[in-house]
Amino acid sequence: MRMAMVLTAGWMATSVGLSGCASAPMATEEDYSPGYRGIETILLDGDLVNFRVAMTGARDVLDVEAYARCAAAQYALIRGFGFARHVRTNVAQDGEIWRGDAVYTISAALPEGLRTIDAEVVVRDCGAQGIPTV
Repeated sequence: MRMAMVLTAGWMATSVGLSGCASAPMATEEDYSPGYRGIETILLDGDLVNFRVAMTGARDVLDVEAYARCAAAQYALIRGFGFARHVRTNVAQDGEIWRGDAVYTISAALPEGLRTIDAEVVVRDCGAQGIPTV
């Protein structure tokens, strides 16, 4: 059995594992070498968009969440919008593959809420970090 981590609405659930299973050691900054395996974008309803990402070499859930955030920011810009608001992200790990399933709303004006992003700023930051976008 593999360990799975889930991040829902910004809160990370406790890792669940079975006894006798050893978790892989965490990657350090020196050996961090992510493999970005693609982004799937699904328009759910008007301004509500689902982003499914896959990667290898993630250090933790936050790396997968960052990949999805980069995809959402670029998508907002492509559609002519400047902002996005995070709704939820679920992350699971199966062996070396990490998968993220994130939902964002996109908008022209800064949306209400605590987890909003300025798409131009985030895309620029993603480029500086080497994280691909849509």
